Amino acid sequence: MFLAATLALNLTPGPDMLYVITRGATEGRGAGVVSALGIATGCVVHTLAVALGVSGLLAAVPIAYDVLRYLGAAYLVYLGVRRLIGSAPAHAAAATQHTGLWRVYRQGVLTNVLNPKVALFFLAFLPQFVDRSAGGMSLALAALGTIFNVSGTIVNVLVALAASGAAQWTRRPALATWAGRVGGVVFVGLGLRLAWKR
Repeated sequence: MFLAATLALNLTPGPDMLYVITRGATEGRGAGVVSALGIATGCVVHTLAVALGVSGLLAAVPIAYDVLRYLGAAYLVYLGVRRLIGSAPAHAAAATQHTGLWRVYRQGVLTNVLNPKVALFFLAFLPQFVDRSAGGMSLALAALGTIFNVSGTIVNVLVALAASGAAQWTRRPALATWAGRVGGVVFVGLGLRLAWKR
């Protein structure tokens, strides 16, 4: 039951998948895959937070949830604005391939970690599949979170590879500029969505 629910959830498009699609389509295969790995690392943080009981603080202390939510929203808007006013996207793919993959990875991690909805999702979803009477709840939560994350990472990497096919079109200067702007709008939209929706 857990595996079926996990696969269904991981195949459902959401902010993380949209982030990976945008990176893959506008910056190429490497950036798409690395952003998926960054998101996977963020999910490891959320899994550990649930297993150790830290995520419960977000549910119990609304101000902590709101602070994290607004930080995440501000970060996404910042990324989007940089894409809208930054350097020419035609050269972004090459720069990312050679020197910027670490930055893409870090941004993927931060995008996921600063989204309190992911933390609350893990907090609500994982415990449903744990037998509390069996003991070892933290270990069971960590194991389930790892399974969920591996499945999600496989899906996101495949999505990144598929989206990077569109990157071939963005190598033309006019299309590169357009794709970079669309990517910027997507990031700003994700940030505003995170800030607006509780």
